[in-house]
Amino acid sequence: MSSVISSVLSVAGISVLALYLAWMIIANLPRRDRATSHGLADRTGVVVYWRPGCKYCMRLRMRLRFTRWRHAEVNIWRDPDAAAFVRSVADGNETVPTVTVAGKAMVNPSKRRLFAAIRTDAPHLLSQGPSSRK
Repeated sequence: MSSVISSVLSVAGISVLALYLAWMIIANLPRRDRATSHGLADRTGVVVYWRPGCKYCMRLRMRLRFTRWRHAEVNIWRDPDAAAFVRSVADGNETVPTVTVAGKAMVNPSKRRLFAAIRTDAPHLLSQGPSSRK
């Protein structure tokens, strides 16, 4: 009986691990139309500075994917200028996600804070997506 329970728990554990790994891979993929560099990012819109493996970055990027707002995503590990910019606004640290909305930087913002900043600082983006989502 205990060997059956042990087998079931092993299969369940492996399944959870496989789902987690799949989520990590998918969440870390850059968006084809939104990946950019620090130099090419649109400073009048939303720019998300991120790095692979950061669970906070994955969470914010996944939430943004369910909106219609256009945004740029910049991997700070692939762009030294982006990493330098993040350090300049995060007290010398490479704290991600760091997001700029119309050029104003926010370090590790919540979804609610980010959307409030979009409504306040970049109202031109509201025509691209929902204004009432929080």
